[in-house]
Amino acid sequence: MSVAAKPLPYQEAAAIVREQAGRLAAQGSRGREELSLLEAQGRVLAQDLVADRDQPPFARSTRDGFAGRAAEFAQAGPLEVVGLLRAGECWTGGAVPERGCVEIMTGAPVPAFADCVVMVEHVERRGTEIALEAGRVIKAGENVVPAGAEASAGAVVLPEGTRLTAHGVAVAASCGYAQVAVWRRPRVAILSTGDELVELGEQPLAHQIRNSNSWTLAAQVRALGGEPVLAPPVRDDAAALEAAIRTAAATCDLVVLSGGVSMGKYDLVEPALEALGGRFLFTGARIQPGKPVVFGLLEGSGQAALPFFGLPGNPVSTIVCFALFVAPVLAALAGERGYAPRFVQARLRGRLECKPGLTRFLPAQLTHAIEGGSVEVVAWQGSGDLAATAQANCFAVAPEPEGQQGGVLVEGAIVSVLLA
Repeated sequence: MSVAAKPLPYQEAAAIVREQAGRLAAQGSRGREELSLLEAQGRVLAQDLVADRDQPPFARSTRDGFAGRAAEFAQAGPLEVVGLLRAGECWTGGAVPERGCVEIMTGAPVPAFADCVVMVEHVERRGTEIALEAGRVIKAGENVVPAGAEASAGAVVLPEGTRLTAHGVAVAASCGYAQVAVWRRPRVAILSTGDELVELGEQPLAHQIRNSNSWTLAAQVRALGGEPVLAPPVRDDAAALEAAIRTAAATCDLVVLSGGVSMGKYDLVEPALEALGGRFLFTGARIQPGKPVVFGLLEGSGQAALPFFGLPGNPVSTIVCFALFVAPVLAALAGERGYAPRFVQARLRGRLECKPGLTRFLPAQLTHAIEGGSVEVVAWQGSGDLAATAQANCFAVAPEPEGQQGGVLVEGAIVSVLLA
């Protein structure tokens, strides 16, 4: 095999994935398509989006209040309110005299004479006259967004390679984009291996299980903007496995296998990949679950190297390995730049065991609160326990301890959390 079968620490394996994802993102050569703005949500931009005019196109009031001159508000005595300006209107009342001001609504253009807006709740009003509350100070520029402060005409507001979120849809709409160019969805071949697997429509015998991994991976691929291509379960047969991989590689951008990557007699994935010209970038990562994961490139036949992953067959291992390793590569193939697994920190509820030589990713429940999140590992029966994992919304991370001794993270410790 092209590399020694020695599992890498998680950070080293993740660095290899990041490097390859960066290369894939830089290669380009993906097809483009034009979609309506809402159809493009969740896809990756294949063009820069630029501002068609200054944003905002005029000096905009951020408050309901009174537009005037800061120096005059600072002087003793009232100011005369000479008019009213609503959003969608321009000031047409002519020159505003000294110690004059204009009542203004949020979002309205600030008249040229004014350099600030005083909030309505910060003045005292008597008839057509107003004065600042005692002790209140107003500065020039306060409660006013200058024209072009958010973006100048022609400036890039969303660069190519950005995944279009709801926020991105908003800025695109503000710049007049009814349609945008996006990169096509990468096709991801999904092959689950094992004589024990049956399809969803079949009734499993006592010694068989349903092929849940393919559907799990397909859902994860779709969530990240890929097009899953599901193959029937592949038998534990070398020739059948090589044929299935060869067929998948001919029409897809990424091949993801589950099962058959451990050390058993019928774990045939690595030999099959090697026979087809696979170059392994790592064979195993020091993580739990998911230690047997492999990553590499299928090379040959004069075509560009095709990335592949071999994931463990245990369902939770498959889910974790996809989030940690497959997702960055898939995002790069979709055209997204700089994608990485999302980690946050939270306060631990309960205890979390750290094991020598392993970074552990355990199904957990993250509770969000404005004062800070907390996380608690769910009760589960190991990497085959889908029922427990389905009730989790994240994975609590128990870092690999130094040396050969384990350890325990206690109640209240700050821990990293992988968002699912």
